[in-house]
Amino acid sequence: MIDAMDWQAYYRAAHDRPPRPTLLRALDGFAAEGGQGPGLLAADLGCGNGRDALVLLRAGWRVWALDAEAAALEALQQRAAAEALTELEAVQGRFENTTLPGCHLINASFVLFACPPRLFTAAWSNLLAALLPGGRFAGQFLGPADSWAAKRETTILDRSALERLLAGLAVENLEEEETDARTPLGEAKHWHIWHVNAHRPL
Repeated sequence: MIDAMDWQAYYRAAHDRPPRPTLLRALDGFAAEGGQGPGLLAADLGCGNGRDALVLLRAGWRVWALDAEAAALEALQQRAAAEALTELEAVQGRFENTTLPGCHLINASFVLFACPPRLFTAAWSNLLAALLPGGRFAGQFLGPADSWAAKRETTILDRSALERLLAGLAVENLEEEETDARTPLGEAKHWHIWHVNAHRPL
């Protein structure tokens, strides 16, 4: 199960990995509008030890970083402090039972599928309520061909369900990926991923 993962080992394995392309695409969207950086707030859900959060902080964003693992937040805070990046608020919790602040960017890299299906609809509604007009969403969902689809506590979306979920947003990019690979912990896995960038109209 996802919740039974050795998170310490995962964070060590993922320590030097680059930021997600979905995050970089969102930042490019803000930059094209002249609105990226100082004064804007990003929520980084499932932030881990900071592969995305640090990029945001370096670009001048204020970052509200959420993770269920205290060790991950401690590592993120240490990494931010080492670079004198001060605009970070680290919060321990899961997004499905934590109130998000109003923000211009919600970054949810490989975390939303860990929400139990019975809680997902309400959690997604709360997430959308926190996204300010003109804001952007960047993140991933899992499709039905994914090898984790059989796990009871994993939220899986086919294309029609995903399109309904995103109906209130302007989709800027939607990529479907199916591949056989290994997780950072070396687990052989078949991925079926929806990579999503979307924009909330003004």
